Amino acid sequence: MQKLKALRARITDLKKMVVCFSGGVDSTLLLKLAREVLGDNLLAVTVVSELFPRNEQEESVRLAQSIGVEHLKITGDELANPLFVANPENRCYHCKNARFRLIREWARDRGFETVVDGANHDDLGDYRPGMQANREQGIISPLCEVGLNKDEIRQLSRSFGLPTWDKPALACLASRIAYHQTITAEKLKQVEAGERYLRGLNLMGDIRVRHHGPTARLEVDPEEISILTSAEVRNPLTTYFKSIGFDYVTVDLQGYIRGSLNRLILDD
Repeated sequence: MQKLKALRARITDLKKMVVCFSGGVDSTLLLKLAREVLGDNLLAVTVVSELFPRNEQEESVRLAQSIGVEHLKITGDELANPLFVANPENRCYHCKNARFRLIREWARDRGFETVVDGANHDDLGDYRPGMQANREQGIISPLCEVGLNKDEIRQLSRSFGLPTWDKPALACLASRIAYHQTITAEKLKQVEAGERYLRGLNLMGDIRVRHHGPTARLEVDPEEISILTSAEVRNPLTTYFKSIGFDYVTVDLQGYIRGSLNRLILDD
């Protein structure tokens, strides 16, 4: 694939880098190729906070170890930022701007001038205010630069035997909270607990627990909606979601839609 050749060449040009590593499909492929090209001139950094599920934080450690890259975790504190907590439409900008600044400062202290992330070409066609933070902080996005989209990244990941090739899309827990509803640690914990419960039902596709105040709106693949509404699942599911603080539990009949909360602002 020409894009793969271009990606390897771009990584070679960068010579030494820190990879912002989430353990998702995109950053895992980038880390794998960077390890092959740059060897030890490479570090993986994961910012851990209440915004990301604990199991994903643990998975990032295992993946970095399996690839053979030194991996460090640094602590973020997004909930201390009132601009982020207010949850405006550009919430992601405030989060990523602070995270990238933290990573850049950490990298420079250790002799790394180049910081890269796993943004891909599809991110250019979605509402992604966080991409502004990439530009402002000088973060390089090699996958995006060579035009690799999500499907191509999954295909390459599969060819390299990466376990993440079919991993559902990742997004921080705050992305589940409707815009202009204050982001709190309690709401993030509700979302994390709810999605952990849904994963325990052995659903195969993407899942989201959208937080609309007292209401949890559940998104799963359309083919799996019938699982949630079946008699044997519906009642215990409802009981559980009420036990973690929701008054109402709904299932979105459209199924999972990436960035579905953006419809509230893009349709205006």
